[in-house]
Amino acid sequence: MSEIKRKFDEISKKYDEQRKKFIPCFDDFYRVSVSVASVNMENPKILDMGAGTGLLSAFLMERYPDASFTLIDISEKMLDIAKDRFRGNSNVKYIVADYSKYSFVEDYDMVVSALSIHHLEDEEKKEIYKKSYSLLKQNGIIINADQVHGETPFIENFNKNIWKHYIENSGLPEEELLAGYERTKLDKDSTLDQQINWLKEAGFCDVSCMYKFYQFAVMFGKKV
Repeated sequence: MSEIKRKFDEISKKYDEQRKKFIPCFDDFYRVSVSVASVNMENPKILDMGAGTGLLSAFLMERYPDASFTLIDISEKMLDIAKDRFRGNSNVKYIVADYSKYSFVEDYDMVVSALSIHHLEDEEKKEIYKKSYSLLKQNGIIINADQVHGETPFIENFNKNIWKHYIENSGLPEEELLAGYERTKLDKDSTLDQQINWLKEAGFCDVSCMYKFYQFAVMFGKKV
């Protein structure tokens, strides 16, 4: 985790501006994540795991302007960007910590995460899904918008080649492109099927992949 923290500390100031260039499906990826974040209340309590600069929370805030947000991330510098983004909003709390090890004391209506859980080992992913389930109120939901490993070596290679072609033609400076490739060495992607099963094993119902574009997927589950 220390290496992940260091890499994201380094990229914190440029993270947001690079997202559209590193994620070919950026608009749909976040739009679908927000569209499935449906709860029957105007001011839900939302926990954003691996919140980074608060990008996903910012999109959710457009839908739920009166929601209470808790943003947790291991990178203090990434959260500093989030603090600037949400300056003056007293409904946002920040926790600098490893969410896979942190002991939460509140419960939530939503647990969300974007492009973070893939940094965990398989057993840690299973545990974070179980932890998320325990933190949710009845009828609460989990949304994990993340990258997933290809189902076969062929599909994995195909997905990665599509991604590389896109980012190498995105206008990213070579230095930023190489730094992005370096960060992928920290990835521990699991397949979509594995994670769907882990969500079900954690107790979630109505588990589904709501969106997929090559290796980018939006996973959903509900606590009944």
